[in-house]
Amino acid sequence: MTASLTSTRRGLFGLAAGFAALSLADTAQAAPKRGGKLVYGRYADSLFLDPVLNDANVDIWVINSVYDTLLLPTADGLGVQEGLASKWAFSDGGKTLTLTVRSGVKFADGSPLKISDVKWSLDRARDPKAGAWNDMIASIDAVDIAGPDSIVLKLKTPDPTILAALATFNTSIMSQALFEAAPGATPDDKAKAFAEKPIGTGPFMLVEWRRNQVMRLVRNPHYWRMAEDGKPLPYVDELELQIIPDDNTRILKLKAGELHGSEFIPLARVKELQADASLRMELWPSTKVTYLSMMVKPTLTDGKPNPLANQKVRQALNYAVNKDAVIAITTLGLGKPMRSFMSSTTPLFDGPAPLYPYDLAKAKALLAEAGFSGGFEVSCMTVAGNQDNLNNLTTVQQMWAAIGVKLKIEQMDNPSLTKKYRAEDFQMRTAAWTNDISDPGQITSYFAYGPNIHALHSGWDDKRLDEVFLASQQETDPAKRRAQYQEIQKIFADAATIVPLYETPYTVAWRKNVSGFVQIPLGNNYFVGAAIG
Repeated sequence: MTASLTSTRRGLFGLAAGFAALSLADTAQAAPKRGGKLVYGRYADSLFLDPVLNDANVDIWVINSVYDTLLLPTADGLGVQEGLASKWAFSDGGKTLTLTVRSGVKFADGSPLKISDVKWSLDRARDPKAGAWNDMIASIDAVDIAGPDSIVLKLKTPDPTILAALATFNTSIMSQALFEAAPGATPDDKAKAFAEKPIGTGPFMLVEWRRNQVMRLVRNPHYWRMAEDGKPLPYVDELELQIIPDDNTRILKLKAGELHGSEFIPLARVKELQADASLRMELWPSTKVTYLSMMVKPTLTDGKPNPLANQKVRQALNYAVNKDAVIAITTLGLGKPMRSFMSSTTPLFDGPAPLYPYDLAKAKALLAEAGFSGGFEVSCMTVAGNQDNLNNLTTVQQMWAAIGVKLKIEQMDNPSLTKKYRAEDFQMRTAAWTNDISDPGQITSYFAYGPNIHALHSGWDDKRLDEVFLASQQETDPAKRRAQYQEIQKIFADAATIVPLYETPYTVAWRKNVSGFVQIPLGNNYFVGAAIG
């Protein structure tokens, strides 16, 4: 889906030398003003600002304001460009990657970035015992220092995804000395302490965090990247992230001028905000998919049998949802049906038709075959105050009633939902996903590869899919890799462990006096080029 902006403004990557300009920029406009505090409304607070151990967008989309990676994604989310590394080259038939790291870079506390920090960060990120994302750089066999500004990655096999992985949050470069100086007896203890007030080489540093209320970040005085005027970025002195879970409250504060901007505008209110002369409603191209996730273990944590363990039941629930009606009700036409568990903008996407077209008769027949012709009750967790999710669930609730399935909606705060999800103490949950890497490996490792996090913490595992996925992570022949992902997507679609609802753009609204914010298709929020006035 293409962006629909009501005014033009300067793009992030047009602000610094060596970066490709976004096509959204108006080169004739005046230079951005410096200074001031930018106040932004978020739907939920971050949980854990450690690049390696997190697994939530509420963390990831703040992490890139604090930390840097060796490479950065391009504006279209499909390629990579310079980050902390100014150049890179492959050798040895693609099994050796040498990167040159910028000299003179400092962490936000003023300490210098050392090449040993780069090695330590990558070694930590690829540790099989650390986090959900180590598979993304599992091809690295060794990280060697080849000089004060050179790092060499020795790969087990040529890896078609390694450059994209080095532009992804989990490979953020951290200070080994600062991390190890954090209180705690174990690495996990130190990670928890360090993540409360992280120090990176990114444009901002966190100086205050009142949980579920506000995060306050100030400009990093040692930030290495320069703006077009030759002065350091970022433009604003302070970035205040207010945590406002209720969609309506965020919009009211935005209209009143108490916020400069707000994320996740409910899709049903986009047209309203487009008509407000004081605001600029932005629809950013995305990789976002919205779905309902199911627990498929035979027994729930309370000891009760789980009807969702039956594949025919899961398929029946899918056929009983009229996706076009959900899209019309919740998105007012801004969404489109999902044709795979991954977005249609993901490389190697394969989806000839929308998944599980509405077929009430087929849904009833499948339930009868599974022994549930009389229906059953199922519960679904969702974040309180999120209007899109509530619209989705109330619509699905009515549709499932037609096949005798009673849906109980459980609204709760995001930390509670996340805790129950990670503990696999749920039956269903509302969810949305955005890619963080221009490759299907990440979403597949999270959704479908059982050994990682039990496939969305669902308890589902398919040995054939696991085998094909592992092979795909080493396959450099484009045609063979495409065939592998066709098989992966078919196996996962047949399993029906999710109810795929729709793809949508990112919805962000701003006061008219703010410019320069960028959200790329991978979801990354970039405040580095944002300015007020």
